Amino acid sequence: MRQHTYFEAYLDDFDKIIVFMSKDSYGGISNRFYLKDRFGHMQELSINSIEQTGNNYNKYTLMIHGEMQIGHEYYVVHQFAREAVLEYAYITKTQRFDELYAYEGNDLGANYTKQKTTFVLWAPCASRIKLELIKHGQMHMYEMKREERGVFRLAVEGDWENASYAYFVRVHGEWRESIDPYGVASKVNALRSVVVDLEKIKVKSFPLPEMKSNCDAIIYETSVRDFTKQKGIGVEHAGTFLGFIEENDETKKKKTGFSYLKSLGVTHVQLMPVMDFGSVDELYPTMFYNWGYDPVQWGCLEGSLCSDPENPYARMFEFAKLVETCHENGMRVVLDVVFNHVYDMPKNAMNLIVPNYYFQMNENGEYSNGTFCGNDIDSTRKMCRKLIVDTCLYLCKIFKIDGFRFDLMGILDMDTIKEVYSVCKAYQKDFILYGEGWDMPSLLANERRASIPNHAHMPHVAHFSDRFRDVAKGKTSEYEVNVKGYCSGATYLIDVMKNVMLGSCSEYGCDRMFVHPDHVVNYVECHDNMTCWDKLKECCKEDPREIRIQRHKMCIAAVLLAQGIPFLHSGQEFARTKHGKHNTYNDSDEINQMDYDRKKRYEEIVESTKALIEIRKAYACLRYATQDEVVKNVEFHDIDRKVLIYQTKDESEELMVFFNPTYEQFVYHLPCDYHLLYYNGRSSKDLCHEVHIGAVSTIVLAKSSGNSIGKTSI
Repeated sequence: MRQHTYFEAYLDDFDKIIVFMSKDSYGGISNRFYLKDRFGHMQELSINSIEQTGNNYNKYTLMIHGEMQIGHEYYVVHQFAREAVLEYAYITKTQRFDELYAYEGNDLGANYTKQKTTFVLWAPCASRIKLELIKHGQMHMYEMKREERGVFRLAVEGDWENASYAYFVRVHGEWRESIDPYGVASKVNALRSVVVDLEKIKVKSFPLPEMKSNCDAIIYETSVRDFTKQKGIGVEHAGTFLGFIEENDETKKKKTGFSYLKSLGVTHVQLMPVMDFGSVDELYPTMFYNWGYDPVQWGCLEGSLCSDPENPYARMFEFAKLVETCHENGMRVVLDVVFNHVYDMPKNAMNLIVPNYYFQMNENGEYSNGTFCGNDIDSTRKMCRKLIVDTCLYLCKIFKIDGFRFDLMGILDMDTIKEVYSVCKAYQKDFILYGEGWDMPSLLANERRASIPNHAHMPHVAHFSDRFRDVAKGKTSEYEVNVKGYCSGATYLIDVMKNVMLGSCSEYGCDRMFVHPDHVVNYVECHDNMTCWDKLKECCKEDPREIRIQRHKMCIAAVLLAQGIPFLHSGQEFARTKHGKHNTYNDSDEINQMDYDRKKRYEEIVESTKALIEIRKAYACLRYATQDEVVKNVEFHDIDRKVLIYQTKDESEELMVFFNPTYEQFVYHLPCDYHLLYYNGRSSKDLCHEVHIGAVSTIVLAKSSGNSIGKTSI
């Protein structure tokens, strides 16, 4: 933040310095300024312009004569001999800065072998860097050598496995202690980075069901902590990586935790943030609660989710086992990654080592706040993009991660997201990438944002559809809880409902939103906002419990039967409640944990969800990946502009789906014999010539052609 001390100096370009002088000091007036280098040599600077600011300061634009040495320590001196350190500021945002200093090597971080460990750190603004190593209680301090492109390097002979380390970086006239931005292991609460042998992290390979497109995915979002935190469910290591995959006689009998997850039939498990976050003390993990959308280290796992947070390897081994066990049971793993902001920017390693570079900032020194966290990441900078891409590739290579969900993806630029996909797809065949493509009000130019309006320029990236959510369920914000969607009774939305069932990749019923259905993630509930069940309780107060259950099933059916990529929030399938709360990111375990007692109470919704998952897997005509296929093979009818009839087919199969969100009953005469696959959760193989559509009901029929569930299963 500028204009907070009497005298400030900022290097904003290779030939431009901005100085602020408070009018409370010398009246804010100086007729001469000098640039002083580390040897005490001074050169006079030209005053290009003087402006008065609204904060009782004079702003001077000064021009530099001659070349500056980036990484050297400089001071600006005014005519009264007072000096201010020259801070590297907007210069880090210039194209020339990246041209001169962006580094393409793949050795950043601590590179371990038994014979030596080589430490490599990118820090072009630093004048000196010292490495502090501690092993077996012995501290060792080394001066690092600056090389080309602002890279500091040091090879330390010997076996340094499990040694902790920190960098002491001399920048802006002061020494700053920092962990490694490329660190993959650390001491508890990110106090120091740790040297580890990545060869010890082994994730066995298991064959996984083939994916013809991303539309074959059925994504299930959950939190490692929430998933097994409830008491009495038979899990010993509650709320941890180990607890997530723990199975025993009790979990199998009660169908809790991983035993329950396996029974659902989902294809992808999306884990809410598991990389190191700052709002939970790893030594006292039950003292605080947080979802984890406040990152400290992008490449290091969160210690509060492991059995021994003081052991740097424990979190790595236990997470590797989680991924391996999911794969062994046919489920891919997607990580929810938070690259859009950091927990505490002034103390973050990136900002300590290369100030300002990694964060969106304008020429006035004001930081972008599209995240509403005060420090939007600037992924357009080459080394910021590299750190994001390298981190994602590391997670794919070491832990065999199958995909990423990008939190607030619209803060980042399209080129970064496309590069993540390209690099990870080359390594992981069925890699999937999707995110929140909201058009956030950041400093990044609109045309560069990885947002929904630009999705056509990111052909392999999917986006959450807020249109689907709001049309199917109803408006989500806490100020619109009473606004209904089609499934909650707003039949006037029937045409827009047709549009979202098509994946919004056609102008049928509404403006086209996506190019292809594999660009859209359909959902009615996620960790954010009210749960679907709580929303229905508010907007459908007139419904008795039995009808609300039918509406809830209908919302889930819409997600699982629509064209596009279906997304379920854990516990949604047993009417998960947060007691009407909208944002429980730091509430408590009692509010956020999976309540398996509700699974028993709402068993019919669980079984209904399983049946719908089975139907989706069985019928390829629910999983078209291209707009051409959808337009050719999907059509709609309706009854009295109230009941939506959704028909999808290919050469060998045809489904007819009825959504009736009203209290009325209807009879529909079928053109030929159909098998009844699903009726409000119940299934049978009975043939029918006409269908009796009850009040608030969802029905799925399959054309009688010898087809049965499993014929085209994935």
